[in-house]
Amino acid sequence: MLEQYAELLKTGGVVAFPTETVYGLGASAWNPESVMKVFSLKGRPSDNPLIVHVSSFSMLEDFAVEIPDKAIKLIDAFWPGPLTLVFKKKPKVLDLITGGMDTVAVRMPDHELALSLISQAGPLVAPSANKSGKPSPTRPEHVLHDFGDDFPVVNGGECRIGLESTVLDVTSAPFQIYRPGYISKVQIKSVIKSHVSIYQQKPEAGTPRSPGMKYTHYSPNAVVRWLNDDDNFSKESAVYLLHDKEIKTSNKHLLHYHNDYDLLAKELYDRFRQADLQGVGEIIIEPFSDTIIANHPILHALLNRIQKAIGLSVK
Repeated sequence: MLEQYAELLKTGGVVAFPTETVYGLGASAWNPESVMKVFSLKGRPSDNPLIVHVSSFSMLEDFAVEIPDKAIKLIDAFWPGPLTLVFKKKPKVLDLITGGMDTVAVRMPDHELALSLISQAGPLVAPSANKSGKPSPTRPEHVLHDFGDDFPVVNGGECRIGLESTVLDVTSAPFQIYRPGYISKVQIKSVIKSHVSIYQQKPEAGTPRSPGMKYTHYSPNAVVRWLNDDDNFSKESAVYLLHDKEIKTSNKHLLHYHNDYDLLAKELYDRFRQADLQGVGEIIIEPFSDTIIANHPILHALLNRIQKAIGLSVK
């Protein structure tokens, strides 16, 4: 069956496939018509760059002009895995993919089905397989909900991580994180033995440097907000996502993660989508203390996604 999906991709089609982060909407990175289909299907702004997914180092060399020594160290440490690296692009790389910029974002997903598909079909652009602005899909049924029951999806079950990859620019000095993810700043610094900065893009800035920076993302139809002191956990029209506070209640919409932040990250988008299917009006999330954030690296990414869903500027 995977061979049929690979053939569809090679002949200009679009196929959703699983990665360890979220499901991607795959199309040939060398076919401009296929890439345009991805933008059209998602309703994605054309200035929002796409990430190229590869299955080998030789594929990366087709896109990057130069691969710095520190980037090779990161590749050795974290590929395949949830780390996207931004390189200076070769002239043949489609401007459609890069938003007209001189850089290209590339990663190697840590998923057997994804790597096999890419090996057969060639490098793929693969933004999250959802309608733009909505929660990313972490299950095949999420993709089918957005694009219809007949849409081609490689079924890999539930994604292992559930949040999009870290995006790191390796063309700058110091390297800059454009989007936090499962691979943390601390982990990156431990490999390259040098400073890493967090890029801050103003909301009014032009073309975003990478996916997930400029536009409001990850939002369900329900209102997402932080828990406050006035909340009494009795609303049947709200879903409560708690991680630390212990509450005894009969409210079936109160979910407690007992400080398992990896599980909360893995299930966040599914909780968003389930709330919409249930017609819930609010998703109320317990805030994270500075101490918790400092001790759990995944929370930098989780906080980023929640703030995007709420519609706040990420600090």
